[in-house]
Amino acid sequence: MKKYCVVLALLIAFAGNAQQDQWIKEPSLGFSMFLKDFTSISPRSLEKMPVGMGAIYANGLTSHFDFFGGLYGSSLKYPFSNAVSLNTTNFLLEGDAQVHYKFITDKHKVVPYLSTGVGLSLYAGENFGMYYPLGGGLQFKVSPKTFILLDVSHHFLVSDYTNNNFQYGLTVISSIKKKKTAVVVPPPPPPVEKDTDGDGIVDSKDKCPTVKGIAKYQGCPIPDTDGDGINDEEDKCPSVPGLARYQGCPIPDTDGDGINDEEDKCPSEKGTVANHGCPELKDFHFEAKNVQFYTGSIKLTPEAKAELDKGAAILVEHNTLNIDIEGYTDNVGAKALNLKLSQQRADVVKAYLVAKGVAENRLTATGFGEDKPLADNKTEKGKAENRRVEFKVKK
Repeated sequence: MKKYCVVLALLIAFAGNAQQDQWIKEPSLGFSMFLKDFTSISPRSLEKMPVGMGAIYANGLTSHFDFFGGLYGSSLKYPFSNAVSLNTTNFLLEGDAQVHYKFITDKHKVVPYLSTGVGLSLYAGENFGMYYPLGGGLQFKVSPKTFILLDVSHHFLVSDYTNNNFQYGLTVISSIKKKKTAVVVPPPPPPVEKDTDGDGIVDSKDKCPTVKGIAKYQGCPIPDTDGDGINDEEDKCPSVPGLARYQGCPIPDTDGDGINDEEDKCPSEKGTVANHGCPELKDFHFEAKNVQFYTGSIKLTPEAKAELDKGAAILVEHNTLNIDIEGYTDNVGAKALNLKLSQQRADVVKAYLVAKGVAENRLTATGFGEDKPLADNKTEKGKAENRRVEFKVKK
């Protein structure tokens, strides 16, 4: 035991003198819940293991070493190793000091660590014992100042009135370090000078001393260069007359297709006059390759539903477009069954679009089975690409 204490003292001293950086844990407090496991002595199921709680203090020594001190309490029948055990349930008080060695710093979301230390116990108010814990676990970062630790440790007996046991714990700690608030010293007040127009600019520096203005314009009002009734501070086009709803600019044509945004139903995408400023279906950012199914199934993937939602919105807005829906499969299974499956998939897509508001008479659905593959069916990636639906605008 003496040798172990010397090693622990050296470990703490080394940790305290190691090179430090910004990832040192701040002083923190928290609580712990744990299970006691005397499996090697009296086997028991998880639900019958004694439950305990504890208070925790933690502080970073370096970016890789943390100090943990804990005080724990539980109620149980403690099977002593080197003494006559009591046959009644009593309160067990334990306290330990540990050093955690982290393989990576607190910069990371999940940090594995090893732990060791020394502990004392008091059972039934009069039975003192000593043990040393050895274990490890995972630390999860909830925020830069809050952590959750899941660990398991083995308590090795050192003296009478103790015994070997495992302890499984869940610990939550959070920083108690107060944020430093900078003290702002106000500057001395300026000397008092005359300000005729009351705009906060003294007459000696005011080019318009009888009219309220602003400092940026040397005491004069904000100008309106283009005379559109919107001053230059609020006018994004100060040299061109515009409208207030466009912050002083003319009606914009964002996509540059010759149709201004007020008349353009697709102001951010180039389109045609016949289509009210919107592009044709093929020009929309609609990815038909994302409309796929699970192998051997007519169930749409989540990505497929998201893409179909986009397609439905396009078709509802542009109600002059009629679409052929073509279903395809990979080569898994019989060809006849794949042909039937592809038809079912095309029908599923059609039904999905109809449910989203697209008129049914604008859609046709046809299955082509495993014909016309886009990729090699020998790979899973290729099969996934072949389980697809294509969309073609009907003339």
